[in-house]
Amino acid sequence: MKTLVIVATYNERENLEALAREVLLSPVAPDLLVVDDNSPDGTGQLADRLAARDPRVHVIHRPGKLGLGSAALAGLRFAAGRGYDFAVPMDADFSHHPRYLPALVDAMDALDVAIGSRYVPGGGVANRSFGRRLFSRLANAYARLCLGLSVRDCSGSFRCYRLAPMKAAVLDRVASSGYAYLEEILFHCQSAGMRLGEIPILFEDRLAGRSKASFAEVLGVFRMGVRILFERIRRPRR
Repeated sequence: MKTLVIVATYNERENLEALAREVLLSPVAPDLLVVDDNSPDGTGQLADRLAARDPRVHVIHRPGKLGLGSAALAGLRFAAGRGYDFAVPMDADFSHHPRYLPALVDAMDALDVAIGSRYVPGGGVANRSFGRRLFSRLANAYARLCLGLSVRDCSGSFRCYRLAPMKAAVLDRVASSGYAYLEEILFHCQSAGMRLGEIPILFEDRLAGRSKASFAEVLGVFRMGVRILFERIRRPRR
């Protein structure tokens, strides 16, 4: 089964080369796609050098910072169009460690979406403040309430997707371009009858670089939740 790891980058030069090395050494034997949003720190140029050294590395250059969701969707469409069976988006900063890739891919024997989860037995969070942990819990509870999701970790981006059922039923339905895509794409996967499950991981906060989350992203998640909730309320009446 062909697997593509997708890493969306903006100013991740400090992390990218080490992450690429770990990903390419994984027993899963994946290819790697870097989707760079014109990082001013030279991340895109570093990705090009990695691709020149190893044919398993691919790069998409985008003209600016267009959002995590649109970067991930660009990567998923790249994977679907090139015959990959599975796609695994993950963060570039080692918050999601490549050591979990085999467990995620192995879970696809029974699932269509395997989520690297902080909130199932065996999972957890390291090096994060109490405030950020509480906010994450509340955001996940909000997503489950509005979207009717069956999984606990709705906002983590470390997942393995089976691409065949996503091409027709999911990818063109996601409207969010920022972090809100994380919850919205799960809603569309679940609505399409795809099997969702969770694999425990330890989420470790980044050691280098800066987080790209912002208040605008929080508002985007809130608006997406309200929009989908109203869609779910109206749908039975139709």
